[in-house]
Amino acid sequence: MLLRRLCAALSCMPAFAFADSLYTFQTPQSSIANRINDLHTWIMLIIVVIFVVVFGLMFYSIFKHRKSQGHVSRNFHENTVVEVAWTIIPALILAVMAWPAARLVLDQKDTREPDVTIKATGYQWQWGYEYLDYGFGYRSHLATPRAQIENYKGDVAKNAEYLLEVDEPVVVPMGKRVRVMTTANDVIHSWYIPALGVKQDAIPGFIRDTWFTADHIGTYRGQCTELCGRDHGYMPIVVKVVSDADFKTWVAEQQKKAKAAQDDPNKKWTKDELIARGKTVFEANCAACHKSDGKGGGPFPALAGSKIATGPKDGHIHIVLTGKNAMPSWAGLSDTEIAAVISYERNSFGNHDGDFVLPAEVKAARK
Repeated sequence: MLLRRLCAALSCMPAFAFADSLYTFQTPQSSIANRINDLHTWIMLIIVVIFVVVFGLMFYSIFKHRKSQGHVSRNFHENTVVEVAWTIIPALILAVMAWPAARLVLDQKDTREPDVTIKATGYQWQWGYEYLDYGFGYRSHLATPRAQIENYKGDVAKNAEYLLEVDEPVVVPMGKRVRVMTTANDVIHSWYIPALGVKQDAIPGFIRDTWFTADHIGTYRGQCTELCGRDHGYMPIVVKVVSDADFKTWVAEQQKKAKAAQDDPNKKWTKDELIARGKTVFEANCAACHKSDGKGGGPFPALAGSKIATGPKDGHIHIVLTGKNAMPSWAGLSDTEIAAVISYERNSFGNHDGDFVLPAEVKAARK
């Protein structure tokens, strides 16, 4: 109780009251974030006290015992009392600091009895979310227009949320315990929302988890904080906290959309339908590297006139499913989405190959 009162008092002091400034954390919006903020204040207080005491004694000794006052330095080698003191005192200080820190870390890892469970999968460079309790999921992409990102001359105005805006945010109810299970499809990513006090690495082949309970309705933003590749800075995370009633309404809408978006496995796709669908898939998943005009950039080759896009279909399907070099596997897309995007690539950017790929061909290639 004394610790909490001390931290609360310090948090009101001008030196510590930079909640939304460049000098400290974002304003805490969850119980865990509040505890992190309190712990940070407490540790900083200890550091300041140590700094003042140590340097105060040092400067006092230097000034008080200077040569001009007639003091003569003495040679000495060992002092048992000093040796014991400077071992025990730091150990006690570390214990005082470690106890609340250990409790906080353990509580951060306690993901039992969640009200909502979300699986967050990192892709290069987007996030996929699955609401495991409600049976639907979606991909969340950077919503900042490419014109702003590629605006080298600075003649295009940038949004207030430049590189921190997405087309599909994570929506959660206020006051509910939300468990976030993280993994990755390609390389290591990291799911981080500073205002909610959550940061968890997303590692391929592993499931890690964290949790939070948002205290206030609002929109909170973060980014992938693992250096995951060329467009690492282009996969933001947005969490939208709503009331419980609004969350239930949103869930019902998402379930309807998910049901309506399911592809009919018996549908006979035409080339034009696949190309139209493929353009949407390409812009959402491939344009970041290969560019909207298919000319590529850096380690990502151009699709315009490429041997892959104009060569045998089997090779094109294979590279999309398995990836190559800097290109990750896109096996997480559905058979229809892969067939559509390949059909689009083979009939765009001046390629005009004329052929197209059916979902059944992709399904067969997976085997």
